[in-house]
Amino acid sequence: MVSLQPPVCDFGWKAPDFKLPGVDGRMWTLADVRGPNGTLVMFICNHCPYVKAIMQRLVDDVRELKALGVNAVAIMSNDVNDYPEDSFENMKVISNTFDFSFPYVLDDAQLIAKAYDAVCTPDFFGFNASLELQYRGRFDASRKETANDSSRDLFYAMRAIAQTGVGPVEQIASMGCSIKWKSET
Repeated sequence: MVSLQPPVCDFGWKAPDFKLPGVDGRMWTLADVRGPNGTLVMFICNHCPYVKAIMQRLVDDVRELKALGVNAVAIMSNDVNDYPEDSFENMKVISNTFDFSFPYVLDDAQLIAKAYDAVCTPDFFGFNASLELQYRGRFDASRKETANDSSRDLFYAMRAIAQTGVGPVEQIASMGCSIKWKSET
């Protein structure tokens, strides 16, 4: 398992569109998940210890953000052949277990992860109402274990974006497991 940090926020970068199958049986696009005050695009997976350490709090924060007009989507882009724990069937189990209030979609071709330049799980992209990137930082200080602080970096950044359209200037990069790319044939 390789631990990576994504690059810093490219303020104003526009969110690429997508059309991906969700665990709920429907196809989801960026327009479907766009929130009136902001949109959070999250690259996560089922097996990563960094994601597991924050999962319940992430689900809770996303639910709280929805009340502020910020919608979210979780995208799973790992190679499921090499990482069967990340399979579509297991995505359904995780979504049900944690009662996701947001779509959990599969990027099997990995084209969306590449379009977003996603690097790791978790990798967070926080967009304002105009779908301009305003946050690409960490959830909080958690790594493979839940952090003892209550910094809530992602939540506070997205709340600021919902209220002002602008993310924080200072951002600490997320850290997580590398995206498991399919081998080129």
